[in-house]
Amino acid sequence: MQRGDGVFETTHVRGGQPWLLDEHLDRMARSAERLDLDVPARPALVELAGQACAAWPADTEGALKIVVTRGPEDTGETTCFATITAVPDSTRKARRDGVKLGTLSLGVAAGTRSAAPWLLGGAKTLSYAMNMACQRWAAAAGLDDVLWVSSDGYLLEAPTATLVWLEHGTLYTVPDSTGILSGTTVRYLLDHVGTLGWHTAKRMVRPTELEGASGVWLTSSVRGIIAVRELDGVKLADPPQTDTLRELLGYPA
Repeated sequence: MQRGDGVFETTHVRGGQPWLLDEHLDRMARSAERLDLDVPARPALVELAGQACAAWPADTEGALKIVVTRGPEDTGETTCFATITAVPDSTRKARRDGVKLGTLSLGVAAGTRSAAPWLLGGAKTLSYAMNMACQRWAAAAGLDDVLWVSSDGYLLEAPTATLVWLEHGTLYTVPDSTGILSGTTVRYLLDHVGTLGWHTAKRMVRPTELEGASGVWLTSSVRGIIAVRELDGVKLADPPQTDTLRELLGYPA
């Protein structure tokens, strides 16, 4: 665990139950396969999640984290545990007010990680030190978060969230081929926005292109969906659909 050699998933807990647990465990299995890491059998992980949630107040919004590591270096025995924490007030504020973002270079071209599996693009590993450093940079710069940009100028993802944007009735997100983490929340969103009469697609996008979007959002398991109000100092459209999308995902305000 000291080397970040492990995987984890975080699910939103609502009504005392973990939301999209199967989808998160599917992604954990894919990440573990990339690391050649054995994880406990699915029933054991489901039981672990159930035990954690059973001890959590059903009326309190929470975040369930399931962690699997390669274990102590001298044994190599897999270690697995779960924790639940309350969703902070800052998350609810972001849902209401939206966020200001800046862009930071990831230092690789958009197609590099897919062509280099050892870079672990798309795997949700414990190696989040760089992600947290980027968020600290954002805070020091008076921002709420960042979006990573490839060296060839394309937007990728935030350190802990997926980018989506609306143009002419189509909700877009970034292709998985860029090595971004495939988001469970955004997958649910894309599968259900047809009820709003929207289409969905994936495409590459440069930062300045979002200036003309009808709405730009970040999605993640704990935050749900939050509007991006500003990017690199440029104000973006104030999307009236944010509340509708949050309700579609089942998150409180």
